[in-house]
Amino acid sequence: MGELRGTHVPVLLERCLELLAPALGRAGRTVHVDATLGLAGHAEAVLQAHPETILVGLDRDTEALAHARVRLARFADRVHLEHAVYDELPEVLDRLGYPTVDGVLFDLGVSSLQLDAPDRGFAYAQDAPLDMRMDQTRGVTAEEVVNTYTHPELARVLRVYGEEKFAGRIASAIIRERDRGRITSSARLAELVRESIPAPARRTGGHPAKRTFQALRIEVNRELAALETALPAALDRLSVGGRLVVLSYHSLEDRLTKQALADRVRSTGPVDLPVELPGSEPTFRLLSRGAELPGEAEVAANPRAASVRLRAAERIDPQARQQGRTDRERYRRRVKAMHQPGTGTATGSEPDPRRGPGETTDEEGEGT
Repeated sequence: MGELRGTHVPVLLERCLELLAPALGRAGRTVHVDATLGLAGHAEAVLQAHPETILVGLDRDTEALAHARVRLARFADRVHLEHAVYDELPEVLDRLGYPTVDGVLFDLGVSSLQLDAPDRGFAYAQDAPLDMRMDQTRGVTAEEVVNTYTHPELARVLRVYGEEKFAGRIASAIIRERDRGRITSSARLAELVRESIPAPARRTGGHPAKRTFQALRIEVNRELAALETALPAALDRLSVGGRLVVLSYHSLEDRLTKQALADRVRSTGPVDLPVELPGSEPTFRLLSRGAELPGEAEVAANPRAASVRLRAAERIDPQARQQGRTDRERYRRRVKAMHQPGTGTATGSEPDPRRGPGETTDEEGEGT
């Protein structure tokens, strides 16, 4: 395995632990899935905080798994490490015999190990072979994409996955360059991108090749396609009271996450009905309003956290939620009737005995 390459600072670690604690700290055995194990920083903290929790850790990167196995060796009796992509989560859980889980964490994007290892080809600031595979045992490389895709295919990848305004110009430059010889170097590709972008646009927004390298990495690893499948599957596996936390690092990941959660926190029944139709009730509640951003101290300690967006949700019992709403509605009607003329009741509102101090409704988040 060799020495660990790169530095690893878990992003928003304390906030993730805080959000997962109510689900993983319940009495008895709980099961937590780290769908993007990486170098196991989040996983180690979860296992330390919750001695009864079993970890299922997934990662497609065999080098990361090897390092994680060493790091988590002292927890070996309650750890399952799996060489798998997160969209394979249902198959992994079925094989391990876990029909439901209590916590799931997705820490998306590229890991510190992959960014800091010069031979992996993820970093535009270092010269390396154009690989970019998170799982180096299978799949096409970035070199194959760059040298075999047609102009329309390249432009689509850069425009959709990199949100690159100059996708067509960059694709044209790549086609011209590879006509002279195969493109194999990350440094050469980064230079091609820089030369393709107008000078005024190069002065803002960071390194000119950032969006192109992101797009190629997403294409090579099918990241968005896998995430689109994985998020609903993970939500389906959560027990009542179970919690999902997702850390996204660009707008495409965050958009998919937001949509997956929105589909579960809204009623699917007609809006004008006084009660929910069976099966149309929300099954999750959001744990924060919108995406949570890192604080200044977090970014100062770990600059790679600067772009992170956190979203989280908890599975709820639709029947209990509906009963709670019914009880509150009865209480409101009773209070309203008491204040009608002739009831002999003092004016003024009374607190709802079913809601504790500061308790929120199901639609509200826990806040930051």
